[in-house]
Amino acid sequence: MRHMDFSWQGALALLLTVLALATLPILGAGAPQPVSETTVALTIALIVATALVSFAPLPKPYVAATLFVGAHWAAWMLLSGIAGNEGLATKSFFCLMAACWLLAWRCVTELSEMKPASSSERSILRLLIPAIFGAWILIIWESLTRGAGIPFVLLPPPSAIGARIVGSLPTLGEDVRQTIFKAVLAGYVIGCASGFVVAVLADRVAFLRRGLLPIGNMVSALPMIGVAPIMVMWFGFDWQSKAAVVVIMTFFPMLVNTVAGLAASGTMERDLMQTYASNYWQTLLKLRLPAAMPFIFNALKINSTLALIGAIVAEFFGTPIVGMGFRISTEIGRMNVDMVWAEIAVAALAGSIFYGVVALAERAVTFWHPSIRGG
Repeated sequence: MRHMDFSWQGALALLLTVLALATLPILGAGAPQPVSETTVALTIALIVATALVSFAPLPKPYVAATLFVGAHWAAWMLLSGIAGNEGLATKSFFCLMAACWLLAWRCVTELSEMKPASSSERSILRLLIPAIFGAWILIIWESLTRGAGIPFVLLPPPSAIGARIVGSLPTLGEDVRQTIFKAVLAGYVIGCASGFVVAVLADRVAFLRRGLLPIGNMVSALPMIGVAPIMVMWFGFDWQSKAAVVVIMTFFPMLVNTVAGLAASGTMERDLMQTYASNYWQTLLKLRLPAAMPFIFNALKINSTLALIGAIVAEFFGTPIVGMGFRISTEIGRMNVDMVWAEIAVAALAGSIFYGVVALAERAVTFWHPSIRGG
């Protein structure tokens, strides 16, 4: 048990519920699919009960679980009521939805203040808190687009985008295979590997280091939108030209970060290696490369997003009739905005997975680094 806490989110949610009661119903006149008074009453009762629980002197896990269920259940009932009645939401609807959002905010606060007893519980909380935050971005997006009747061509609701993803899985699969599994992965591997090798050579040869780094900074500033059509002219319309763009975008971040990382080892450590009569390559493998790993993984994480962006933009300038960039450019011309958003959502998911895999590899390789130990 704990002492009763003041929940300003719960208090504000109760106030918004009172305002909603004063402005009922939740839909305007002439709604094609009116919501029953029983459903509205149950939704309001659920919000009020959940808000009162936020004040209760109960253990945090019980309060957080109640807030989670109550806020999301009430929001689902409200969104179900607005479906088919787009553009007819009243102030009462938005007040109740804002109350649900405040209760979800309180849920995240309770979860953030919990002290997990094991590493598995800590991992669950690390996933659950951002998941709730991200879910409410979609819920608010859905409620605003449907409740306010925003035109579909301007901003489709997430439910429509999800339906389009489910209905276009074969097309999206072919686009992912063409863009990510061919152009992005090939360009990413070649660009990062060549940047790493050249960085080691530049570290070994002062002439290369002094000549390449200024050029690298200059090339990094080149506009990708100007390089992409040139690569298409050189390597053709298939994935090879997109991979070439990715190589250019990923080569120099890896070069600059690796060179900086190789210089990160301390003077005392290098002097110690000299006392052991270590040559350059022994010092490189046993001291300087391990010290450079945080810099190298930083470049790998940066390149994981640059590679995807570069391949998609390069497909705007010529590609076979497949690919994520091709699909975005053609479907926006046909005003199929839901398909454009479906491609964007798939690209964001693929980029997040790509970044997450690199981050997990970084934790496994650089477990000794203070930034990893502290996390």
